[in-house]
Amino acid sequence: MAEMGLFEAMYSARALRRFKPDPVPDDVMTKVLDAAIRAPSGSNAQGWLFVVVKDAEKRRRLGAIYHKASQILTALYAERPRTSHFSEEQYRRFMSSVTYLFDHMDEAPVLLLACLKSALAGAAPSGLSPELQSAIAKAARTRGASIYPAVQNIILACRAFGLGTVLTTIHTFFEEEVKEIVGLPSEVSTFALMPIGYPRGKFGPVRRLPVSEVACLDSYGKPWPG
Repeated sequence: MAEMGLFEAMYSARALRRFKPDPVPDDVMTKVLDAAIRAPSGSNAQGWLFVVVKDAEKRRRLGAIYHKASQILTALYAERPRTSHFSEEQYRRFMSSVTYLFDHMDEAPVLLLACLKSALAGAAPSGLSPELQSAIAKAARTRGASIYPAVQNIILACRAFGLGTVLTTIHTFFEEEVKEIVGLPSEVSTFALMPIGYPRGKFGPVRRLPVSEVACLDSYGKPWPG
């Protein structure tokens, strides 16, 4: 595959949810996973774990869980207003793509579970001060910082190899069922379920709000001038 520039990959790696049945070569998946582990991780612990699911029956079972979880997400969508930067037509296309995956997750030739081993596995430290206990509790919400950079590397590597993918997380509504299918132990948590395959749709461009609307200079409310 011809080399692709980093910014070209970032600006064209759209969320793609419709896939051809063509298998993804193992050597390509190895390179995607090798790109994943080049990401940073907290304290350089490298506690990530990736489960590549190719077995058709396991993909079917994971797809059924995803479909079940989609009913919860659909109810949540129904209770919140459409975001202002979506036109009605853009929102319709977005929802059409999202709901398609609800029913067709198992058709992707690869389902990738991005997981993280618990840093707190085993005996918990004893005799911690209240301040340290509070700090540990607050830090728990940052655990994703040790896996989501790897997920982004997966997205970019997939783009470079002409593969489509999308980051999904709603399987976590039924995480224990997901873990049972692939035999994950209790100390491993799942953070993303990513369908991967050669896409039926097209890449890019990735459309976003302008930088001036989402970035500030020095303090909140002072837009970045770029």
